[in-house]
Amino acid sequence: MNIVVKMLLTLVIVGIISGASLSEISNWAEPKIAEHRKRDTEKAIFLVQKDAKSYEKIEDAPFELYTVADEQGNMIGYALPFEGNGFQGKVRIMMGIDIEITKILAIEVLEQVETPGLGTKITEEPFTKQFLGLNCNPNIESVKGAPPSKDNQIQSITGATISSVAVVKIMNEGLETLRKFKKSGEKS
Repeated sequence: MNIVVKMLLTLVIVGIISGASLSEISNWAEPKIAEHRKRDTEKAIFLVQKDAKSYEKIEDAPFELYTVADEQGNMIGYALPFEGNGFQGKVRIMMGIDIEITKILAIEVLEQVETPGLGTKITEEPFTKQFLGLNCNPNIESVKGAPPSKDNQIQSITGATISSVAVVKIMNEGLETLRKFKKSGEKS
């Protein structure tokens, strides 16, 4: 047999075995990944809504959304996971929002692949602490090189401005999506 044919046949066999193996591993890992993501989401709900005692997923929302309630079952706000692009890739954030959608209570970064040591600072204090009680009406703004001068501003991370601005953009998009959903529900 020609050496080229042997090489092609070997590559085809290795490709088929590798593809089948990767498919099996993916099928095995997928439910475990989903379970971990669900657990992380539940933990984050209670981190961004400190007064919450229970939560409920809003099934008719075209995006992932949770309402949170106090001990008496009264709705006290929203927990909104939302994602978008950062500097290196996808960033997924959980936001705790008051019932009027005017204040951010807290945020938790659920997933990110930003630059280690720079962009990953979006997951740490003092950056995340800036969002505690932050006015989000009409939008959140990011400032660079100066302390915030308004109650809806946060200071970008030096050396990771793109990641900081990406977090603000993701949050503003999520808030706008929530406001439109709430407004459409009020008209019905």
